[in-house]
Amino acid sequence: MVRHIASNALTLLIVALILLGGVIVWGKVEFDRPGSFTEDAIFEVKPGDRLGAVSKRLEQQGLIANARIFRIAARYSGDHERLKFGEYKVPAKSSMRELMALVTSGRALAYQITIPEGLTSYQVIEKLKEHPILTGELAAIPPEGSLAPNTYAISKGDTLAGVVERMTAAQSKILADAWEGRAKDLPLKTPEEALILASIVEKETGVDGERPLVASVFINRLERGMRLQTDPTVIYGLTDGKGVLGRGIRRSELQKKTPYNTYQIDGLPPTPIANPGKTAIEATLNPANTDFVFFVADGTGGHVFSATISEHNQNVRAWRKIEAERKAAEKKAAEEAANAGADQ
Repeated sequence: MVRHIASNALTLLIVALILLGGVIVWGKVEFDRPGSFTEDAIFEVKPGDRLGAVSKRLEQQGLIANARIFRIAARYSGDHERLKFGEYKVPAKSSMRELMALVTSGRALAYQITIPEGLTSYQVIEKLKEHPILTGELAAIPPEGSLAPNTYAISKGDTLAGVVERMTAAQSKILADAWEGRAKDLPLKTPEEALILASIVEKETGVDGERPLVASVFINRLERGMRLQTDPTVIYGLTDGKGVLGRGIRRSELQKKTPYNTYQIDGLPPTPIANPGKTAIEATLNPANTDFVFFVADGTGGHVFSATISEHNQNVRAWRKIEAERKAAEKKAAEEAANAGADQ
């Protein structure tokens, strides 16, 4: 009798082991089986997500066939502790094993946001806020000039504060490197003064090749005790750093003494007036070697430079002629368009 019971128990154990082995083999096959979805999909692991929530949503989206198998395999491998939040692009027919590798890889979808040179810090933050990926708020607008213009990769879950921190770190490094390699005997006592002047150079020209020339004009003016007399500083003061003035500067505004009116104050304004790019910072700290103290637009998007007031006045007259011809051409084109519309 005892022998019979022992024999039955052994048989049941063998059957149980066979069944368990079969379940394990079946689970492994299912874990490695290609998915049934035929198009690439987007899946998000949210901040704070646990394995249960992830496996449930994967099953609900039709990306895995069995959430339980996914959870068991993840716990067995320890991958349940390595989930990385973010948005992931899931290739069509991905297996559960491939999905697990993806959501623990950290290779989240990257988006790009481009911050051009010359924006004020207020404008930069407004642009960042427009991006639907970024979350969170800032306690205050970052100091003017402290943000490095560039194209930045961002992912779902990134915060506004995190991107600003990256931009600030990048600008600090750019400025420190440029200051270290600066030309000798510049009339700039600190990196902060260099940043102020670089922001003015940035606003005065968008032509990379001109920046060392524009910088040389302002360096020469500072060395000779001449006022900078630059419109962008006046505009910054009038707009409180919010952006474009949208009109010409009034004579009364040029005559009013304010911290940013470089027609009325000596030296530099108290802060940068924009966030300059690397090229403008480097040009400011390694300006061209010239005698220029004046420049004016040349009508082609660039500027013409001069060392004397007589040369400058001649260049200004040439610019005014170009402007008059441009306005006359625009007026003629508008009249012709209006006449063409009336004839129809």
